[in-house]
Amino acid sequence: MRVDAFDFELPESAIAHHPVEPRDAARMLHVSETLADRVVSELPDMLQSGDVLVLNNSKVIPARLFGTRGEGKVEVLLHKQEGELWRVFARPAKRLKPDDTIRFADGFSARVVDKLPSGEVRIAFDASGSALFAQLQQHGHMPLPPYIKREDEAADHTRYQTVYAKHEGSVAAPTAGLHFTEQLMQHLQEKGVEIAYVTLHVGAGTFQPVKVEDTKDHVMHSEYAEVEQATADQINAAKARGNNVMAVGTTSLRILESAASSEGQLQPWAAETDIFITPGY
Repeated sequence: MRVDAFDFELPESAIAHHPVEPRDAARMLHVSETLADRVVSELPDMLQSGDVLVLNNSKVIPARLFGTRGEGKVEVLLHKQEGELWRVFARPAKRLKPDDTIRFADGFSARVVDKLPSGEVRIAFDASGSALFAQLQQHGHMPLPPYIKREDEAADHTRYQTVYAKHEGSVAAPTAGLHFTEQLMQHLQEKGVEIAYVTLHVGAGTFQPVKVEDTKDHVMHSEYAEVEQATADQINAAKARGNNVMAVGTTSLRILESAASSEGQLQPWAAETDIFITPGY
């Protein structure tokens, strides 16, 4: 399918550069026999007892770092962890060489290991595990989407995170879930709607443009995801009794389709997925 079939006009005035408050006051398009403008807080009115909402509980890390290499400035966006190493997008990547040191702060730096054919750079931080995540929390910046034309702010550490985020690993938010509040979650449960959690760590590849003319020529990035046995059982049971199962956002959808068997049953999953869902899937 031609990529330009998905083109549409999006005026700058329609792009919000700060989130609405409260979260669930965001507008939502309700598609049934007709189209209707609703707000997210009305979601419980559209669901039935026994329906299941599937949420991605991955937590965003402050994955954007600003450092120096000698006298030059370097910007790094974490992409994916590989053991003790990280694959990153760096600017300017062309000037980086193996064994270069990038200094982000006193006592926090990384060594350039190599450069990959994909254009990514592989680096080794001087900290690992919880010590590394503590440094990222202190010195990292939230990686806002490229269509938000402003610098990140202190409030983004909270607002660019879902209220149910649990497992650190994403370098971009599963944005559909940003509209949920604790109160909305309570109203859903009071309605009898079940919540199921999956984990998919959103990679920096989500920011990369599609540069080909046909979707079949695009190489989709992979992301690590998990579905636990109890979650698979919960969703399979809902389908068996005729209830609706709804993925909140494309990241939840991606792992559900990855972990589904050919018979349509959800199975446990703990691996990378590079599934690419296009019309006709």
